[in-house]
Amino acid sequence: MCCTQSALSFFRVPDPDRAMKEAPLPSTGPDADDFAGESPGQLAKRLFNATRPKFFPASVLPVVAGTAWGYAVTGAFDWYVAILALFATVCVHASANVLNDVGDESGGTDRINEQRIYPYTGGSRFIQAGIMSASAMARLGVSLIAVAAVAGAFLIIEKGLFVLWLGLAGVLLTVLYSLGPVRLSSVGLGELAVGVGLGVIPVAGAAWLQSGVIDTNAVLFSIPIAMWVTAILLINEVPDVAADSATGKGTLPVRFGLRATAGIYFSLHLAAFAAVAWLTWQARLPLLAPAVPLLLLVLALRSAAAIPAGVGDRAAMTRAIEGTLGIHTLGSLWLAGCALYVAFWGGG
Repeated sequence: MCCTQSALSFFRVPDPDRAMKEAPLPSTGPDADDFAGESPGQLAKRLFNATRPKFFPASVLPVVAGTAWGYAVTGAFDWYVAILALFATVCVHASANVLNDVGDESGGTDRINEQRIYPYTGGSRFIQAGIMSASAMARLGVSLIAVAAVAGAFLIIEKGLFVLWLGLAGVLLTVLYSLGPVRLSSVGLGELAVGVGLGVIPVAGAAWLQSGVIDTNAVLFSIPIAMWVTAILLINEVPDVAADSATGKGTLPVRFGLRATAGIYFSLHLAAFAAVAWLTWQARLPLLAPAVPLLLLVLALRSAAAIPAGVGDRAAMTRAIEGTLGIHTLGSLWLAGCALYVAFWGGG
């Protein structure tokens, strides 16, 4: 392919009408035989993989970035508190993944989802593959919340009752996202819940645990990571549109369509860049801080271009999903590095 054709293909928006005419490729999922057996090792393997650990960076990196911000504020670092916060956050995230599988199974969404792109969309498939029952998954989800609560109790002892309110907010978002009389993921609020639960709360909360301060700047610092993690959920919802729509799960792609979703997706990345640029303007981050978020906008543009076709071009959609995960990882690590730069050398 010549350079001109490559450039055109980069910016071309796929035709959704063509996508609807193309039959989706066969879906895949976990192999039940790989997880069979009752040995301790196989049991641990089942429980661990049921939590969808591939997505754990979405909870680990916000805590890392928030901890770095808190260190930049005070110049002091508490390893014990940081490890407890990281452990509790990952447990809550793992619980959210598991309970989401339970909710989507009870609603019928995952059962009829034939256009999923495994392992990124359509859940862990553990229930549908017969690896674990829905009740076993529910028990695992509740157990993970209980383990997170134990870690939270140690944090409360160290830092006071404000930890309790942060933890309750995270747990409520986890449960209400997938379960309950009003499932946030079904009423168009799931994306907001994930942005707050895996963006604002862990970043600002981790910053507060190190510094004792949650101010406007700390919240603004959490916004880019909140936007990037929301973008992960949003683009992961695209291949699941048909199943979600058929079962009344009103995600944003279902409500607004794929072309509008592409615009929403890119707007999230623009908002992330704007927040970093503002903090830099306010001399809270180094002068070069907006450089990487600006470059990530180019990756976001390419991923956005794949959204209107959805699963009509599964290869492009898969690359877009993986690119979005990469944006979150690179952006979060960059912001953590920027905060540490401020801590050691100042923000100018």
